[in-house]
Amino acid sequence: MEKMNRGILTALSAIGIAQGMKILTHKKLTGEWDIKQAFTTGGMPSSHSAGVAALASYVASNKGWRHTETSLATVFGVIVMYDAQGIRRHTGEIAKLVNDLEDNLAKFSGEFPSFEYVEHGKKLKELLGHQPVEVGAGALLGVVLGLVSAKMEDGQPAKIEPLECNGQIALT
Repeated sequence: MEKMNRGILTALSAIGIAQGMKILTHKKLTGEWDIKQAFTTGGMPSSHSAGVAALASYVASNKGWRHTETSLATVFGVIVMYDAQGIRRHTGEIAKLVNDLEDNLAKFSGEFPSFEYVEHGKKLKELLGHQPVEVGAGALLGVVLGLVSAKMEDGQPAKIEPLECNGQIALT
C-alpha cells in the first residue's frame, strides 16, 4: 500500500489541530468546555488558513519558492484566507442582523396584537467567517506545521533557522 501524500496529510493535520484548538480558545473566552467547537466554522484559529498555509509552506520547503507548485499553493491559500475573513465573515454579520430583526419583530408583535407575525423559529448561523487575527493565527500555525512536516520528511530534526543566502532569507 502506498503512503498518503505528505502534503495532503500535513494540510489535513493542520486543519484538525486548528479545529481542536477551538475547544481551548472557547474555554479561555467563556470558561466552559464545549467539544462541539471542534466542529464549528469561524473562531480562533482559522482551520482554513492553517490548512492552506501548511500546504503552501510544505510545498515551498520541498520545491523551493520559485516553483510553480509553490505559486499555486500560495495563491490558492491567499484566496481562501481572504474569503474566510472577508465574504464569510460579512455573511455572518448579516445573519446576526437578520436574527436581531426577527427578535425585534416578535417582540413588536407581542406588544401590538393586531400586528400578525409568525416567528421563523430557526436562527441563521452567525459564526461563519473569521476576524483577521483568527486568520493570521491559523496561517502562522499552518506555516510552522508545514515547515516541521517538511523537515521530518527529510529525516532531519525539526529545527527551523533563518539563513541568509545571496541577500535573501531562506529557511533551512
